Amino acid sequence: MAPKVLVSDKLSETAVQIFKDRGIDVTFDPSIGKDKDKLLEVIGDYDGLAIRSATKVSEKVLAAAKNLKVIGRAGIGVDNVDIPAASKKGVIVMNTPFGNSITTAEHAIAMMFAVARQIPEANASTHAGKWEKSRFMGVELYNKTLGVIGAGNIGGIVCDRAVGLHMKVVAYDPFLSEDRAKQLGVTKVELDELLERADFITLHVPLTDKTRNILSKENLAKTKKGVRIINCARGGLVDEAALAEALKAGHVAGAAFDVFATEPATDSPLFNLPNVVVTPHLGASTNEAQENVALQVAEQMSNYLLTGAVENALNMPSVTAEEAAVMGPWVKLAQHLGAFVGQMTDEPITAINLLYNGSVAQMNTAALNAAAIAGVMKATNPDVNMVSAPVIAKDRGVNVSTTTQEKSGVFDAYVKMTVVTDKRERSIAGTVFSDGKPRFIQIKGITIDAEVGEHMLYTTNEDVPGIIGTLGRTLGENGVNIANFTLGRSERGKNAIALLYLDDLPSAKVLDALKATGLFKQVRPLEFEVA
Repeated sequence: MAPKVLVSDKLSETAVQIFKDRGIDVTFDPSIGKDKDKLLEVIGDYDGLAIRSATKVSEKVLAAAKNLKVIGRAGIGVDNVDIPAASKKGVIVMNTPFGNSITTAEHAIAMMFAVARQIPEANASTHAGKWEKSRFMGVELYNKTLGVIGAGNIGGIVCDRAVGLHMKVVAYDPFLSEDRAKQLGVTKVELDELLERADFITLHVPLTDKTRNILSKENLAKTKKGVRIINCARGGLVDEAALAEALKAGHVAGAAFDVFATEPATDSPLFNLPNVVVTPHLGASTNEAQENVALQVAEQMSNYLLTGAVENALNMPSVTAEEAAVMGPWVKLAQHLGAFVGQMTDEPITAINLLYNGSVAQMNTAALNAAAIAGVMKATNPDVNMVSAPVIAKDRGVNVSTTTQEKSGVFDAYVKMTVVTDKRERSIAGTVFSDGKPRFIQIKGITIDAEVGEHMLYTTNEDVPGIIGTLGRTLGENGVNIANFTLGRSERGKNAIALLYLDDLPSAKVLDALKATGLFKQVRPLEFEVA
């Protein structure tokens, strides 16, 4: 059955056609995004929801979305989506952070020109029939120092354009490497040095607790007299009241803002001040950008629903289509390892430790972690998935750690999971054979080679004669067929284990019969999702 997607905001016809061409059953109804009651009524029928900014995806909407797997936001801002609620529900939230990068960067450059030459005020004056040529004395950008706060995707484009304008560019970004700075042709500096040197400052960082009011009253006081400040990133990065004071005092010569702390901005301390250029959040407002993000979100959602590829997700590690194809068997293995220890562990888990050895250590281990944790959590919560599992684990105070190492041992690669409780540690390891099938290769430190089946039986015992016969006879007498049988022991006469792949799950009667023999320390039925 084809996945169903609801497009509840205005998206281009080309984007809607992408869904259709990929074989997805798409409903295009932009009116639903503005109708909360209608959205609540219909959302339960859909696997995917494509939106812009009009649709509000609240916790209530998510509660009604019984089949929803992915929300795609055509654009970068996801303020209209309750991401924590989506994560707990197991719904992936993805955006399109690169579709409007050039448009936003160009707007920042345009705003810089506008404030440097006082173009809006000069335009208004001339339209009014005045000819105030001497009033609008501007400054050149050539050879001026531009301070770029945030040199990521959009900031990097701004750096490139500014270098082309023969500006001297200094950049503050904790994640900017020296090699990348050289590639951009900029000088990497600390924030205080940028504030002291820059003739123009432009911001290109997300709004977080660390970046909120990054240009505070104190930091604005550190800037060079006559500086001009441009913000086309996010409202709240600059203390607007403090900036207004600095503008009135003449310390800051001008400002150009496309974003505000409160939007829609009908009032701001920056309004009606001389040489302040303001626009109504137009950074992404070009025909090209709107088309690009629409096409991108349609492709991303289609890829996820059809292939499992996760791109630009905000609440799950991204997995490209190429990675999904290679990692598929390893994701399944991670889920099986988690399912084994999850079903074997009855007491609260305090830690999950994952070891990736060999070639698997070079894969997307964050995604593998999510799969393993989901396997563990499914034992007590069948609705959990790779999105919600890490959130649930964190909420429960489970510490998750990852170790990677080069190849050691006979296998080219393997994964080992250890679950820690207050009473014990339990470990299991597995690998993927050349046929793409996951195998268990070690349990409790005992080497085995077990194919994973839908229905399995795990037993532990002392290494004594008669175990195989007892298992075979008891299961056979009760009509349970054995598809595969694996044994292992630590050493002769010591601890031994058996892992049986069965055609059917053994009944309570069968389990009681095995326990009644007195030969087994543990008798545990296990189930795995192998499809």
